[in-house]
Amino acid sequence: MNTLAQASGPKDIHVLAEVLRPALLRASRALRREAQRAGASALDAQLLGQVKKMPGVGVSELAEREQMTRASMSGHVKRLEAAGWIARADPDGEDRRRVGLMLTAAGAKALDAIRRRRNDWLAARLANLTAAEREALAAAAAPLARLAEDR
Repeated sequence: MNTLAQASGPKDIHVLAEVLRPALLRASRALRREAQRAGASALDAQLLGQVKKMPGVGVSELAEREQMTRASMSGHVKRLEAAGWIARADPDGEDRRRVGLMLTAAGAKALDAIRRRRNDWLAARLANLTAAEREALAAAAAPLARLAEDR
């Protein structure tokens, strides 16, 4: 195991952060480009994924999860509705003001296309790595997911 993987002190942690940050940013930019090539923005992909994961989610909850204002989220939702990718469900029986969002068939197709492009891009690059490098990335997947969850 290399010394960066064993980082324990504050200085070591900052060295590890300095090494990881540019690699993660480049990978993130490349995956965003793949979403754009599929005809959507990275935010579109994120929002479609959230609506698919939580059918019936409200605009306010979606805004909170994505850490943006309700007004801003409302604009994004209206744009996704106009594209035919999401639809508003019937109002909630308890609170008629709350309207949940649902992924449409067209939205599911768009999300699948985005995911397929991103996965194809990533798989092509993974194929160029050694087995040991792929194993190292597989071992890093869970800790990287944990990093992304801590907002």
